[in-house]
Amino acid sequence: MAHFAHKDQPRSKIATVLRVTSGNFLEMFDFFLFGFYATYISKAFFPTGNDYASLMLTFMTFGAGFLMRPLGAVFLGAYVDRIGRRRGLIVTLGIMAAGTVLIAFVPSYQTIGLAAPFLVLTGRLLQGFSAGVELGGVSVYLAEMATPGRKGFYVSWQSGSQQVAIMASAFMGYALNAALTPDAVASWGWRVPFVIGCLIVPFLFYIRRSLEETEEFLHRKQRPALSEVFTSLGRNWRIVLLGMLLVVTTTVSFYTITVYTPTFGKNVLKLSEADSLIVTFCVALSNLFWLPVMGALSDRIGRKPILMLFSALTLLTAYPALAWLVANTSFANMLIVLLWLSFLYGSYNGAMVVALTEIVPAHVRTAGFSLAYSLATALFGGFTPLISTWLIEETGNRAAPAFWLAFAGGCGLVATLLIYRERSPVKAELTRDAAAA
Repeated sequence: MAHFAHKDQPRSKIATVLRVTSGNFLEMFDFFLFGFYATYISKAFFPTGNDYASLMLTFMTFGAGFLMRPLGAVFLGAYVDRIGRRRGLIVTLGIMAAGTVLIAFVPSYQTIGLAAPFLVLTGRLLQGFSAGVELGGVSVYLAEMATPGRKGFYVSWQSGSQQVAIMASAFMGYALNAALTPDAVASWGWRVPFVIGCLIVPFLFYIRRSLEETEEFLHRKQRPALSEVFTSLGRNWRIVLLGMLLVVTTTVSFYTITVYTPTFGKNVLKLSEADSLIVTFCVALSNLFWLPVMGALSDRIGRKPILMLFSALTLLTAYPALAWLVANTSFANMLIVLLWLSFLYGSYNGAMVVALTEIVPAHVRTAGFSLAYSLATALFGGFTPLISTWLIEETGNRAAPAFWLAFAGGCGLVATLLIYRERSPVKAELTRDAAAA
């Protein structure tokens, strides 16, 4: 605790941010790899003889991990709210590492038959259970250690670490494609990034164990039991529901422009895999720029103006942008459109994550944040690659994923209006919670 007494020193703040987000990097790195290598995974574990059917089974397995997130949010979130931010973040890292090891080393369908897809699904479920609270745990930790008046800037680095993970994944994919033949990548090369993820686990455990508990948590007199967490979440269902709608814009946008982009570029636009990975890398770099910039701007002008503007722009421009790209397909045009969508996502999410930490009652902050985030991801964002693939197949319109993206923008706009209206039930509940504290 003595170390934390001096945490106002800039160097100490930077070190703390790096330590807490390092584990988040691994969790997201592993998640993204599954989406990036979906085509190869479909052939290794789900060989049906039909590329569309195999890819759909792969994306269903990818989405299944998100269905575990609400369970992880509630049970692991309650654990973090009761036991502490630091210990909870170490547990989530361990569960994610177990899922990653499983996926990295499971033999193919040709080797062990139906056991292969079953074990891959198990690995995804473990990853989903862990990730259900990871984002919430990291976001809450950053919010509680942030300098007063700069929460937006600090919390934005939770999402920022995800962008570093995307860049690392895309860079590895590009390097593998350059170093190996297509047959080698399809046979075994796609496993290499997963193995690298396993190898860095011990280092990440070491640096995460060096985290200090937040002062805000240490000073809290009440630490709710699991039953109390359930009761409080039930009493604050409006906040959880509106928080979920707020996150829908973020999670659908995020998985559209990152995880789905390589598949969209290669299978739909018929660009090279290298082109798609370069675009993905540039998108992540753009996200990494806009997230802290808009997080800091939201500290100055408030969360509401940013959330309203960029959710509305997502609603209005998603289809025109993708329709133009489909009609004028090229690497340069794909980069332009994806950077525009990145600007919308990074700007909105820079304000959204910190807003969600603020509207959830403090005594169940991790569980409430994680549940809202996980529900949005499980019901909407996680199935974005699956829904996008299905929309194109059913409509014959290669720009059809934009319909899903526009819908997500509408969800964020409605949620923002309801949360920040003058006589919002959420505001009334927040006032009661503040008075009780």
